[in-house]
Amino acid sequence: MLEELKEPISALKKDIDGVWEKLDPASLEKKIKETEAKTLADGFWNDTAQAQKIMNDLKLLKGRLEPWKELVSEIADIQTLYDLAADDGDADGSLEREIKENLDSCQKKFEEQSILNLLSGEADKNGCFLTIHSGAGGTEACDWAYMLSRMYIRWAERHGYKLQTVDLQEDEGGIKSTTIQIEGDYVYGHLKGEAGVHRLVRISPFDANARRHTSFSSVFVFPILDDTIEVNIRPEDLRVDTYRSGGKGGQHVNKTDSAVRFTHIPTGIVVQCDSERSQIMNRQTCMNLLRAKLYAYYEEERQKETAKFGAEKKDISWGNQIRSYVFQPYTMVKDNRTKFSVGDIQSVMDGDIDQFIDSFLQAQWKGLPIGTGDDTEEDL
Repeated sequence: MLEELKEPISALKKDIDGVWEKLDPASLEKKIKETEAKTLADGFWNDTAQAQKIMNDLKLLKGRLEPWKELVSEIADIQTLYDLAADDGDADGSLEREIKENLDSCQKKFEEQSILNLLSGEADKNGCFLTIHSGAGGTEACDWAYMLSRMYIRWAERHGYKLQTVDLQEDEGGIKSTTIQIEGDYVYGHLKGEAGVHRLVRISPFDANARRHTSFSSVFVFPILDDTIEVNIRPEDLRVDTYRSGGKGGQHVNKTDSAVRFTHIPTGIVVQCDSERSQIMNRQTCMNLLRAKLYAYYEEERQKETAKFGAEKKDISWGNQIRSYVFQPYTMVKDNRTKFSVGDIQSVMDGDIDQFIDSFLQAQWKGLPIGTGDDTEEDL
């Protein structure tokens, strides 16, 4: 019935108008005009790096304003169409169907944009460094760490993000640890909720008796910092070591000491990079990674929110997982915090993890309680 659509339209309009007011569109439009003026200045492209930064800032500003401007317009059109149908009648129900379709579409866009509004931290719009460490489980865990790294690489490729493997410590059955640099808009904002322990249950291909094994790997996520975020690193607080990159031999081993390791003495944070043959490039990547880790460290210290980064500090073992991936005796991937789960584990391992990312962000947006990794075997 047409009358049943009145309340949902009114509720959605109220929600959209509320966000629109909080956005302060007049202020955003002023910033957009000021930024556009910079792009028209003489010699704007003389400094390519600065020009690209300004263009990216402009894109992000418009990305915050324009979708909400469209939503305000869409819900107003839906309201007008509803009033027209209510006044003139809708004998064949065609207007009701059109209104419902438009309302469903508008509601979906609203939820998507509301999630993006959650990504308002100063680093949320940036790319990230994603580090994976194998945990309890030996060779099986090293293979699991490799599988996780492949999953995140596939996810990034699906979105067209730029990828670079910064560090890779291989093991016979997979990898001990790896750090991947992922560049794109709001990558950190989306992936920061992936930090924590990930649990695998399957029949091990390394077990001749085909027994079921449980393995663990941890995921750490740090933002790539731009020039607008300051992290002070004093030269005297930094120890720099260079060494030859290890590998499987032959072309995989550098002939010079191009790999770099930085140790930040006050915090004990260690980063390393051996992805490039140039020591200069490895030093730059190492510095970027160190700034990212120090940013996370100082944020935790400043805000005193142990829960914010606490998932990264837990033991890589049973009881601390944020997500479980079960291959046998059935297939299921379950997020232990939101309880969201799917049965198509192969799609997940091929990078289809947006549903988990979105469910976590939606839980935060709706103020739902976020659980912990305390599922028992029976829960799975």
